[in-house]
Amino acid sequence: MNGVSSGVLISLGAYFLVMIGIGIYAYFKQSNDSEGYMLGGRSLGPAVTALSAGASDMSGWLLLGLPGYMYADGVVSAWIAIGLTTGAFLNYIIVAPRLRVYTEIADNAITLPDYFANRFEDKSHMLRVISAVVIILFFTVYTAASLVGGGKLFESSLNLSYSTGLWVTAGVVVAYTLFGGFLAVSMTDFVQGVIMLFAMVIVPVVAFTDLGGVSATTAAVRNIDPNLLNITSGMTIIGIISLLAWGLGYFGQPHIIVRFMAIRSVKDIPTARNIGMSWMIVSLLGSLATGFAGRAYVQKTAMTLEDPETIFLVFTQFLFTPLVSGFLLAAILAAIMSTISSQLLVVSSSLTKDVYKLFLDREAPESRQVLVGRISVVLVAIISIMLASNPESSVLSLVSHAWAGFGAAFAPLVIFSLTWRRMNRNGAVAGMVVGALTVILWVYGGFEHNGMPLNDWLYAIVPGFVLSTIAIFAVSIMTGDPKPSVLAKFKEMELHLNK
Repeated sequence: MNGVSSGVLISLGAYFLVMIGIGIYAYFKQSNDSEGYMLGGRSLGPAVTALSAGASDMSGWLLLGLPGYMYADGVVSAWIAIGLTTGAFLNYIIVAPRLRVYTEIADNAITLPDYFANRFEDKSHMLRVISAVVIILFFTVYTAASLVGGGKLFESSLNLSYSTGLWVTAGVVVAYTLFGGFLAVSMTDFVQGVIMLFAMVIVPVVAFTDLGGVSATTAAVRNIDPNLLNITSGMTIIGIISLLAWGLGYFGQPHIIVRFMAIRSVKDIPTARNIGMSWMIVSLLGSLATGFAGRAYVQKTAMTLEDPETIFLVFTQFLFTPLVSGFLLAAILAAIMSTISSQLLVVSSSLTKDVYKLFLDREAPESRQVLVGRISVVLVAIISIMLASNPESSVLSLVSHAWAGFGAAFAPLVIFSLTWRRMNRNGAVAGMVVGALTVILWVYGGFEHNGMPLNDWLYAIVPGFVLSTIAIFAVSIMTGDPKPSVLAKFKEMELHLNK
């Protein structure tokens, strides 16, 4: 084995051991009940909340998909970063404090379907079941998208097979998620967030230095194609709206907003917001800068780059020592694994609370619920590996479909359930169903606009979000006022926030 491979494996091995060690620590630290396993006992501090939300949000697309987009299309990719930053900030302002308070008032809801059912006092369980189906469906695809990044990493950088990368990535994640639950996921996310931040600063700085600085790099990119420097090049108003609309998805991502449910106090949210937004802005700028420098670097070295999404891997191989390369590859794994673990836990929590306990064993003791949650983690991981078996899958494409699905199905529902007291259960069901079906039909229905697939013309989250919002308002108005007890809980939430 050559020196490069040995150095890389040493760094990656150390990273894997740290992650598993955190999982073991969390196993002994957490309480052995469903709230402890699935929500960490609502005890997260602001720093862990912020970096955990950020790391679970970004996934492999931060180091693979977004740099690849910048490499291929230039600075038009910045529209996604602008939309995401705006959406994340508004998520902290609108959703975070209200959801933290309301989930406790709504009978101590632990999962998002739990919250929906308790918020509207849905005795029919329709809200819980439909939201659980949406979570299981879209998160399985989302998890598969993250695993694709792991497979590409092992294939491109370690000369191992794509399938080996899938199984190793999934195996380590399952190990610490299985035993440590939400506390392990959040603690590992914090560490992974720090690693990702360093990587997103180090790689572009070294790349620009190697290319002679920012000015020289910009000149090189301009010589390749001046349009790469034009933020509106080839863009229509519809195209810009599609990219900005990524920000709408934040309000409906269960693996992100569950952190708001778990923070120890609503008073910690402003601190978490400041930390989280600072981390996000630096990380996104670093990601875009990596792709930008990559275009000039590939031109300078006359190399052939078949997959733009591997430009970060190119830099790790050619600009750094083996040990540092291993650390940077660990950053990609950190991005991938932090998202997978959060998604696995959300799906397993939903399978446990909203399927098993609701339909199979309503009197299930806490210890049995935790066991079912752990079994669910393994099953979902295996299904996701099967879906991710195609190495040609695009990380950004797969993530965009799942992101749109959650954004359309849940974002309007979450926003209006927290801000509009007149909303009722029927409106909630209508909004969720309309949003989810719109995205599915928009992406997979085979419809076209002027010969272009609908999702290529306008990102599916836009029509999904709009139609879901209309459905919520229309159906809520047409089907009567909410129950007095539901209105009382809403007023209690408002009073608590105004203290």
